[in-house]
Amino acid sequence: MTFRNKALAIAMTAAAAVAFTAPAMARDTIQIAGSSTVLPFASIVAEEFGNSFPQFNTPVVGSGGSSGGLRQFCQGVGENTIDIANSSRAIRPAEVESCAANGVTEIIEVKFGYDGIVFASRTDSGTFALEPHHVFLAGAAQIPQNGEMVANPYTRWSEIDSSLPDQEIVLVIPGSNHGTREVYEEKVVHPGCETFEEVNALEKEAKTNFCNAIRTDGRVVEIAGNYTETLARLDAQKDALGVFGLSFYDQNRDRLKVGTVGGVIPSLETIGTGEYPVSRPLYFYIKNQHVGVIPGLLEYAQYFLSEQVGGMGSMLESAGLIPMDMTERDEITAAVMSRTLLD
Repeated sequence: MTFRNKALAIAMTAAAAVAFTAPAMARDTIQIAGSSTVLPFASIVAEEFGNSFPQFNTPVVGSGGSSGGLRQFCQGVGENTIDIANSSRAIRPAEVESCAANGVTEIIEVKFGYDGIVFASRTDSGTFALEPHHVFLAGAAQIPQNGEMVANPYTRWSEIDSSLPDQEIVLVIPGSNHGTREVYEEKVVHPGCETFEEVNALEKEAKTNFCNAIRTDGRVVEIAGNYTETLARLDAQKDALGVFGLSFYDQNRDRLKVGTVGGVIPSLETIGTGEYPVSRPLYFYIKNQHVGVIPGLLEYAQYFLSEQVGGMGSMLESAGLIPMDMTERDEITAAVMSRTLLD
């Protein structure tokens, strides 16, 4: 079925379906965009897929952040829209609604492994043994103090806790377009924020807003680009502490020194066992309405999920991915190949 016919069918069932100007699909190369965390993994798989399956073109993989990739993904159905969105977090209900409003009514979710979020500094900087409340107190716009909420007074890490380095607070975090930012807030900032009685006395929405509010005095730097920009900031500023994905840190161990969280060093082993507290699953999302029209979509997904590509001892594990166990891998592969749709 051509994309024009698919779009016409969608228009009859969706509230606001998108229409095509082209009479038929001309594109024969998979187009992918999204998470900078997933980017290196997807780039490796795309290159190997192109080499292993000469009947298909090598997929084109771009970045733009999880939110940016999903926004592109949800723009509609057709040759001018991407086929796959990479994401370091699960798609949000509001994004599913946005997709549906634009005719993207059939989405296949593919979880392919796990990653951790780490705090790292330059090798010539201080050594950080962090707890969630340290991170909250370093980056918050306001903090609880003597029963009141006051503007954040801390300028040095050692003022928060004498065990931390005596250096200026410069916290470099992902921008709001990154899935890493959401996990950073959920797994670190909020647990740290909620250690204070004054915070827990707030109503749910007020608590969320309070915990998410970051200081604007230059001590928290938001990076909209990828981890290379965060690394460049650390190169330029010795005191800076950056937030990275574990895989990026692994590839730059010669330039970075990782901190602990809750006394645990992040590694493939501690994330795989759940001992390290700041980990998350990684995903990509397939536009099912493009399957059978854009060549190779299901084959790419199956190849990505294969044991030799993403399992123990695989090329993706070497690149920093924490593989799923065989049972979970088999379940997800079966769901993808049967084209099971997101509810």
